[in-house]
Amino acid sequence: MTPPRPGPLTRARLVVSPSVGPAVVRELERITGRPAGPAGADGPFVYVGDSLPEPLRTPRLLWFHSVNAGTDALLAAGAWPREALLTRTVGRMGERIAQYTLAWVLAECQSVPEHTAQHSRTQWQRLPSELAAGRTAVVHGTGRIGSAVAGLLSACSLRTVGVARTARAAPAGFDRVVLAGSREETAELGRARWVVSTLPLTDATERFYDGPRFAAMRGATFVNVGRGATVDMTALETALRDGAVRGAVLDVLPDEPAGPADRAWRLPRTVITSHSAGITADEDVVTDFAACWEAVSEGRTPALAVDVGRGY
Repeated sequence: MTPPRPGPLTRARLVVSPSVGPAVVRELERITGRPAGPAGADGPFVYVGDSLPEPLRTPRLLWFHSVNAGTDALLAAGAWPREALLTRTVGRMGERIAQYTLAWVLAECQSVPEHTAQHSRTQWQRLPSELAAGRTAVVHGTGRIGSAVAGLLSACSLRTVGVARTARAAPAGFDRVVLAGSREETAELGRARWVVSTLPLTDATERFYDGPRFAAMRGATFVNVGRGATVDMTALETALRDGAVRGAVLDVLPDEPAGPADRAWRLPRTVITSHSAGITADEDVVTDFAACWEAVSEGRTPALAVDVGRGY
């Protein structure tokens, strides 16, 4: 995907979704040097928001900057304008998600849920603890977020193994990277104490975590901070009940928000959080849009550009 040419970008209107707050809009106007307004009947425009209305999916769209990191829902909502650039907001999401993951790893090591339950019963009983150091964490996804997770876990002396779709050298934070679907992945899943998903949702990752993959874990705790639909929930329930998966922390689910009748609430040894591991802050949107604007203005493809064919 190539960035818009400087000429059309110079003439482009700035259009901002109503969901974007006024403080962010003011910053976008400052960065672009133009007021935010309607797309108009003709002429190119740049759109910033969380979704793209169907009437704006036209050849006049030069560039859409998503205020979210995930773009699967955006791309699934309709045909993407062929020449339009798509960029996304990541900001400090990797850092936030890494801290979320580490918090649950350490909480499990220190029996925090069990101590909390004992406190509610005014019960005094020593509980076992374990060291995270030296244990293996398998992280599916070796991009910005996966690397941030691996880096923080590595700082606590965990052995970190990344799983990627293509062969590559291990990015910073990973001890090694193996290929998805390989014998090496299966072997590492068998060694893992924690398995962390940071996967985006694409055709290739939908229901990625299936029965065989969960069975290979041999007692690991599964943490999903990627996308809910990457998990076959029936397979996860089976694995939890037969012990192949020790426990699960799910920040994302296939259907959100989860209603009271959702079976996910009744999964054994599972904690569900409300898609809150990597909430995007206003400063993230402004910082990442500014970096993308600078790159596009110079004729470069931004580092945060999305390959709409691959979905990430």
